[in-house]
Amino acid sequence: MTHPYKPPSSDTPASETPSPPSPSSKPLFNRGFLGLIVAQFFGAMNDNILKVVLTFMVINGAWAGMLGDGGQGIVSICFTVPFMLLSGFAGQVADRNSKRSVTVWVKIAEIPIAMLAGLGFYLQSLPITLLALTALTCQSSFFGPAKYGMIPELVAGKDLSRANGVINMLTNVAVILGTVIAGVASDLYAPSPDKIGLLWLPGALLLTTAVFGLIASIFISPLQAGDKDLVYAANPFSTYIATIREMSKTRLLLVMMAWGYFYLLAGIALFIVPEYTEVLRINHTEASVLMGVLGIAIGLGCAVAGVISGDRIRPRLTLIGATGLVVMFFLLAAIPPWMPNARPMVRVALSNVSLLILLAGFFAGFYIIPLQALLQRLSPDDERGQFLGTANAVSFAFMTVAGVLYSTIRPAFGTQPQHIFYVASGLMLVGAAYFVWKLRGTGLLAATSAGLAADPNAALNEPDAPDKSNDPAPRDEAVAPATTLDHVADASNG
Repeated sequence: MTHPYKPPSSDTPASETPSPPSPSSKPLFNRGFLGLIVAQFFGAMNDNILKVVLTFMVINGAWAGMLGDGGQGIVSICFTVPFMLLSGFAGQVADRNSKRSVTVWVKIAEIPIAMLAGLGFYLQSLPITLLALTALTCQSSFFGPAKYGMIPELVAGKDLSRANGVINMLTNVAVILGTVIAGVASDLYAPSPDKIGLLWLPGALLLTTAVFGLIASIFISPLQAGDKDLVYAANPFSTYIATIREMSKTRLLLVMMAWGYFYLLAGIALFIVPEYTEVLRINHTEASVLMGVLGIAIGLGCAVAGVISGDRIRPRLTLIGATGLVVMFFLLAAIPPWMPNARPMVRVALSNVSLLILLAGFFAGFYIIPLQALLQRLSPDDERGQFLGTANAVSFAFMTVAGVLYSTIRPAFGTQPQHIFYVASGLMLVGAAYFVWKLRGTGLLAATSAGLAADPNAALNEPDAPDKSNDPAPRDEAVAPATTLDHVADASNG
């Protein structure tokens, strides 16, 4: 494996397609990027329709009690384990082939998977539906490295933070829409555990969404193939091991771990929110409002982080996000849930739970955007798919841990599952303190993308570098000043 921080080579891998225009010459919202956004939108929406309907059915729907208390943790494990096993191989596929071609392939595969899920719901078979969820996760694991690896090929380097902010914002809009649709579909599919509803509805929704995703993927601009000499590794973990060894030579390993650690906390939060059907005594449709609020908030936080970052990557936003998450998780556990006496849906939207979830999601967006942009910027051009595939696997490993942890501790919290937010707050505090301590003195938390692009080795390739955080920055270094976060954007952002 080549060194991850060598300068980009001027030798372009051979391709059977004409060379596309350089990303630096393209506007942010070019055809290829728009096609990717829409394909990702429908993919995220489909994932959530299937996962959320299945989760509601396991908690208090048609399959209530079949997986025990905290059964949604088991659902999550079915969702995450394929990512862990396949992301490394998927990264190799993305590096060897055109990422646009990989995207079209996986979107084609999504259609029969949606049909299988529809069959499981129609037959009211939990095993078939779990199998479909696992298959959809396998399909998504191949989309992840291609999707995130494609962004630097579609947009200019200076637009990376904005591009990530846009795609994360719209992904969370898709999550919101998918979650709300899933809530309504859950009540229509199984109005109560002993009443049969519209058995065909979940399958019809999944299949329609999959078709729209395929159509969108076709509009992505043609991209060059990668390294045709790359030999696929038979061992699914060999790519992870080799990539992690390369990352361990630098601080990029800690960046990846900090990014992945977020998904441990996100996983726990996503398990708790559907349980507000019992805490607040609301139906699935109303509970989907809370999940929609979370999606809106994360999307808004991602968008604002992208605007603040402008043409740069500002890792200090991650510290702000981590601090906000610690506080909001604690308040979600400590403050008794309350709703006003209003109409259904409105009362949930105006509850104190909704407000705190909104703030937690907003800070989550601040946490993830700089780390995601750093992973993309600092991964080597010819191995970006493998690096991002490994990062995906790590994030889903953390989500798997979240599923196991939640299933283990859930019975101890009885009728007050919201108190598990205390656990999430403590874990975020410990994790943030650890990563700050490990990254002290590297300059990474104060650096910006312009400085990293000029010399990425400076902050990352010297694990034992002395603490120079108090040294004045030379005038010609692109280091964000301490007052940068007091402004929404630099004048150069346009």
